[in-house]
Amino acid sequence: VQLVESGGGLVQAGASLRLSCASSGRAFSVSAMGWFRQAPGKERVLVAGISWSTGRTYYEDSVKGRFTISRDTSKNTMYLQMNTLQPEDTAVYYCVAKRAGDYFSEDRWDNWGQGTQVTVSS
Repeated sequence: VQLVESGGGLVQAGASLRLSCASSGRAFSVSAMGWFRQAPGKERVLVAGISWSTGRTYYEDSVKGRFTISRDTSKNTMYLQMNTLQPEDTAVYYCVAKRAGDYFSEDRWDNWGQGTQVTVSS
């Protein structure tokens, strides 16, 4: 499975962005997809995850109520709608997928995209 992110950029605080993750591969079969982010000097954190079959979602506390993860199974594409962005959301955002397992834990993610930069100015 190959993952390609798009939609990052530079915005002001309070603005919105939508990230997309397009998946490709001979036999696309995943149990879950998600978004990690890594801010400068910090560890990667899973900020949102989604079960590919049921659509159930997980959010890290700092993004609850502001970010929405979704997927389009017909297009093998996942999205992250980010509203009311704050400077602390500045990070490289990575699309991830796993062949088996849950959508809310940080381990066992098999595939990673190259990352897309999101920068929020104050």
